[in-house]
Amino acid sequence: MTSIADIRLRRIVEQSAVDLSDSGGRFHKRRLTDVVREQLTSEDLDPHIKAAALDKLAQSLVTGFGEHRNPRRRRTGALFHPRDLVKLGTGVWVWMDRATDSDLLEWSRLSRRNRARVDLADTEVQDYVDQRIDAFRAHADVVYLGDLERLAFGWSADPADILQESPTEHRGPRAA
Repeated sequence: MTSIADIRLRRIVEQSAVDLSDSGGRFHKRRLTDVVREQLTSEDLDPHIKAAALDKLAQSLVTGFGEHRNPRRRRTGALFHPRDLVKLGTGVWVWMDRATDSDLLEWSRLSRRNRARVDLADTEVQDYVDQRIDAFRAHADVVYLGDLERLAFGWSADPADILQESPTEHRGPRAA
């Protein structure tokens, strides 16, 4: 379940992204990171929101550590390095040096399942993009994806999405 602090942090990021967006809807991730950092350090945040931000920072650092320690092919051709980590699912990691045969079997099983999910997600993205590119060609006067979705694919806001947004929050890039 999402906590109130998480919602507040997401809104800080989203509002910052909206504020940074140019008229074409673009912004730079590094600039967004800088602005969010400024907000988190200068805004008078409640202690529970600051604690949630620190939790997210710690999670990000741990995730980065795990990604850095993912086994990868070395120049020697070996995949093994004793200080790499084998991720076994449900948050359990084991140093590669201490992995057992059952750890390797679990790692392999998870890797295959993850690969299948990635392949499925990529197929969905490719199919979606192919359909939209065809629709852009058929509707040459349409410039933006949002307009194309509404015109060619009948997109409309899901009432559940509207309820999750703050009534005072403005959506989309600011006009330049």
